[in-house]
Amino acid sequence: MINQDTIVALATPSGMGAIAVIRLSGMDAIKLAEANFKSVSGKKLSQQATHTIHLGHIVDGVKTVDEVLVSVFKNPNSYTGEDVVEISCHGSSYIQQEIIQLLLRKGARMAQAGEFTLRAFLNGKMDLSQAEAVADLISSDNEASHQIAMQQMRGGFSSEIAKLREELLNFASLIELELDFAEEDVEFADRSQFKDLIERITFVLKRLIDSFAVGNVIKQGIPVAIVGEPNVGKSTLLNALLNEERAIVSDIAGTTRDTIEDEITIGGIGFRFIDTAGIRDTKDVVEGLGIKKTFEKIEQAQVVIYLFEADVMSRDKQKSQLITVEIEKIKNKHPQKPLVVIANKIDKLSEVQRQDLEDTLSAVEGSQSMLLSAKTKEGVEALKSTLLSYVNTGALKNNDTIVTNSRHYDALLKAFEEINKVKHGLETGLSGDLLAIDIRQALYHFGEITGQVTNDELLGNIFANFCIGK
Repeated sequence: MINQDTIVALATPSGMGAIAVIRLSGMDAIKLAEANFKSVSGKKLSQQATHTIHLGHIVDGVKTVDEVLVSVFKNPNSYTGEDVVEISCHGSSYIQQEIIQLLLRKGARMAQAGEFTLRAFLNGKMDLSQAEAVADLISSDNEASHQIAMQQMRGGFSSEIAKLREELLNFASLIELELDFAEEDVEFADRSQFKDLIERITFVLKRLIDSFAVGNVIKQGIPVAIVGEPNVGKSTLLNALLNEERAIVSDIAGTTRDTIEDEITIGGIGFRFIDTAGIRDTKDVVEGLGIKKTFEKIEQAQVVIYLFEADVMSRDKQKSQLITVEIEKIKNKHPQKPLVVIANKIDKLSEVQRQDLEDTLSAVEGSQSMLLSAKTKEGVEALKSTLLSYVNTGALKNNDTIVTNSRHYDALLKAFEEINKVKHGLETGLSGDLLAIDIRQALYHFGEITGQVTNDELLGNIFANFCIGK
């Protein structure tokens, strides 16, 4: 699958900036760069040591394009395992395109999405799960997702899978050997040791599979729906959480007619807050569509915040009962979702009224209740702490391996299923030839994760999600 083309791409974001980096990789990378580079020292790039940087100019015939720094990385000690050259030029869009077009005319071709990392994988510089972690690292936008991607890129996940696969492969070899001596009725694989190994593999697989519940929300961000009646302060709360005027705030009921979403990081975890249209009976078609979307967002959310006005309990018994009914509806329909019931606008209450309200809310079962003022931001930090408590950060703090990739999760589930078949086969005294079939399937799914088992279509799907230049 490795071709001999020399590829080129912009490795930094497109557009104007202070500097830009243009990357070349392939057997002619140094030769192409050298043909268009005049070093201030007069030395040729091909004669320089690997991992060195050289000042000079990119020239197109007699025309000087830019003053640049050229970094040389010779194979196999480079990111891709091939000769790699990185040209650091000034960040003008014009200069970037002039240099790239010059290199294309000299024989390079534009790199495809993720092709540099694909070559690193094909040249054995990293396994497939590490290559996928590169994309996760680039897209990480909070501390937790960055930490997980770094651990996976360093091979934390790969090493666990590789160790299990190696041990299982050793026993598989012994089982296969028994098949060659079937007539002699001999056992090369110690069945008690094999059972211990299967138990250990089962334990590790279950831990990795369970970690996906945490890893997926950390990677994607935790969606939190803010719901309630119109004009109870949902948009004000969103603005207070984000610390900016993100949503329009008005005394007119029904101002928010569509969902507004934005994300912040709390304790290194990304939370995506969704401000929804107020829930009420309405004849306004547009507002009605917004309310319909509110219920859709409740379905999609990991956490639901139900907001109501703090003084409603004392001034309007009928509305108070309706709020209680609405809370019960959400709890009954989504019993597994954390529900935070918030009494907003407590800045309008006396101390006695606050205490009475706290006592009333503490009697509401199946939900977390809080007093808050979105306007003055009193209680906002306590709300952030409450939201963070719903995320199991123990594995993160312990630097345990956390699965975030749905492809890995699917392969682990399939491997777990095959290992359970092997376990059942050992317990029921299944013959070696049938055990070998299930072991081979488990090994196959382990190999899918690290790339020991792969195909062109799979690689195409994975690396198509990379940015060009990586």
